[in-house]
Amino acid sequence: MQPLIRLYDHLAGTLDRAGDEILPLLARLAFAATLLGYYWASALTKLGDGPLGLLRPSTGAYAQIFPRQLEAVGYDATQLSALHWLVVTLGTWAEFLLPALIVAGLFTRLAALGMIGFVILQSLTDIFGHGLTDPATIGAWFDRMPDGTLFDQRLFWVLLLAVPAIKGAGALSLDTLLRRRMAPVRV
Repeated sequence: MQPLIRLYDHLAGTLDRAGDEILPLLARLAFAATLLGYYWASALTKLGDGPLGLLRPSTGAYAQIFPRQLEAVGYDATQLSALHWLVVTLGTWAEFLLPALIVAGLFTRLAALGMIGFVILQSLTDIFGHGLTDPATIGAWFDRMPDGTLFDQRLFWVLLLAVPAIKGAGALSLDTLLRRRMAPVRV
């Protein structure tokens, strides 16, 4: 029995070491395959017209992020405050920048933590701002129905982002390249 336990421990240790490098890479790949396009497409809908579109969000951007406030001012975004503009502008930039950083593996832990926060805020906006209160849409945990768009689906998004937030970017990343370049030279 002892040899079998030692073999198991050896195999588990090998998987642990390999997992530290492979799991973050796989999480980033899964993020790129499933959520990168989603967030970039969402960010594109928020850009205003012309070359200054990054600084002048569209009315749709305000409608997505501040739906009730925009409705209260008759859908005239110019009636909203500078704080509204700042939140919408930074949110739009975050939808482009944070996913790109995760996929590239640059400042990955911070970018993944930022995206986790983004997913939580996005979900709260969907519930409280857009009024998504239908239990079938929201879903519920521990209810044997895994298809709720908000609680169920976005829990998996957060889990996917938790891997690089905790483990880093993995071996194939700009973080690793920078760490190697910044390492002191041993003589």
